[in-house]
Amino acid sequence: MQHRTLGGTGIQVSPYGLGALMFATSIGNRDARDSVRVIHRALDAGINLVDTADAYGDSEDVVGAAIADRRDHVVVATKFARPVGTDPNQQGASRRWIMTAVEGSLRRLRTDHIDLYQVHRLDPSTDVEETIGALTDLVQAGKIRAFGSSNTPASDMVEAQWVSERRGLGRFRTEQAPYSLLNRGIEAEVLPTARRHGLGVITWGPLGQGMLTGRVRRGAPTDVVRASIFRAFDDQRRLDAVESLVPLAAEAGLSMPHLAMAFAVSHPDVSSVLLGVRTMEQLDDLLAGLDTVLPDDLLDRIDAVVPPGSDVGVLDQAYVPPAIEQTALRRLPHDRRSVA
Repeated sequence: MQHRTLGGTGIQVSPYGLGALMFATSIGNRDARDSVRVIHRALDAGINLVDTADAYGDSEDVVGAAIADRRDHVVVATKFARPVGTDPNQQGASRRWIMTAVEGSLRRLRTDHIDLYQVHRLDPSTDVEETIGALTDLVQAGKIRAFGSSNTPASDMVEAQWVSERRGLGRFRTEQAPYSLLNRGIEAEVLPTARRHGLGVITWGPLGQGMLTGRVRRGAPTDVVRASIFRAFDDQRRLDAVESLVPLAAEAGLSMPHLAMAFAVSHPDVSSVLLGVRTMEQLDDLLAGLDTVLPDDLLDRIDAVVPPGSDVGVLDQAYVPPAIEQTALRRLPHDRRSVA
C-alpha cells in the first residue's frame, strides 16, 4: 500500500485503516480468536492503522491480543470520552478521567504507549484547555505520541487550535469524522479547516452504515438487524440516492462497496478510511478493491447525485451539538418568560 502522512505528525498510515468496533464480542464477532485472525490478515495485507475505543466493549482487549507480537509495526489509535460505566466520572474529557482512562486503554492494548489518543466527542462540560492540557502532559510522559479529536464541528476545531497556541500547549493533530457517498457534509468546513491547520483526517462509515453494500435496495428484503439499530434504513432520501448510485457502479464495472471505498479515499484531505469489517470474507472483499481509482467523469456523476458538501438524510451516529440536542438550551426557563 502507498502510505499517507497523518497530518503534520510524520506518522505514515495506510489509506485503508481497520476500525475495531465489530471485533467487540458483545457487538460484532463473538469469536475473539477469529477477530485476531482478521486483524492479522489486515496487517499482512499492508494495513498498519488500527482504530478502537474504550467504549467498544472488549475491542481493545482483542486488538491488544492481536498486535502483541507486532506492536512496533502497528499505528494504534484509540478513543476516550464516551461512558464506560455508571459512574458519571467514567466519561467525558476532564483531566481526572483522561488520566484514568489512558491507563485502562494501555493495559487492555498490552502496550506502553498509544500512537493516537482521540477524544471521542468533545465534552461540553469541560473547558477544552483542561482537556488539551491533560493530553499534552500524556505526550510529555510518553504514554501517547499524538492526540486528536473526533466528530468535531469546524468551529470547535478552530477554537481548540487557538487555545493550544495561546496557552503554549500541544494541539489536536487529527480529526476523525464520518464520510461516505451519502454523507459529504465534512467537505464544506471540516476538511478545509483540517487542511488549514495541518490536521490528518481519518474517516469512518464509508459504507453508510451498510446502505452502500449493494444489499440495501428499495423493495429488497429488509436487513432486520441493521434496520432495528439505524433509523437511516427507513430514510427514503437515502434510499433514493442509493438507487441512483447503483447504476453508476454497474456501468463502471464496480461493486457498490468498491465504489464507496474508492470514493472515500479519493479526497486529497483524507489520510485513511476505516474499514468496519467483522469477518474475513468482508475484509477480503474490500481489500480486492484497494487499487480502484474513480475517473473524473464518474466523480462528476456522483456529484450530481449527492452534491459536494451535503448530507443525504440523517446519519444515526452523527454528532449533534448540545444546542440542538438539548431543548433547554433553546428555551427560557418558565420564570423568565413573562414580558410584562
